[in-house]
Amino acid sequence: MENKILLEIVTPYGLIFSEEVDEVTGTGSEGEFGILPGHVPFVTTLKVGMLIAKTGKESKYFFVNWGYAEIGADKVMVLADSAERSEEIDVERAKEAMKRAEERLKKCEDCDFHRAEASLERAATRIQVAQIRLPR
Repeated sequence: MENKILLEIVTPYGLIFSEEVDEVTGTGSEGEFGILPGHVPFVTTLKVGMLIAKTGKESKYFFVNWGYAEIGADKVMVLADSAERSEEIDVERAKEAMKRAEERLKKCEDCDFHRAEASLERAATRIQVAQIRLPR
């Protein structure tokens, strides 16, 4: 595993991804971070965002919905509430979820505003991650 990092993405539903990569970029609660082999160990919380695994010129994109990342010199372990590979994201379903969240926010008087806002953020991020893989 010379000059590689083992990236593992795990959700309550099981292992989503486990592969050696050259670089990992993610969205932590304190901002975006990048990991290369030999990185100093740390732990961070993750917010809704994109995780990118690069190997050579190839990049794999993931939607991550909250969680934690434990970074070591040769391993990144992501424990997420949910995660999806970009190619597995159902864009139409995400668009419908985004529309529902927007409607809830428009007429939000007695609703849970933060929950509706979080739904909108998840849907928008899922669409963004999915569109990376779609032809332009």
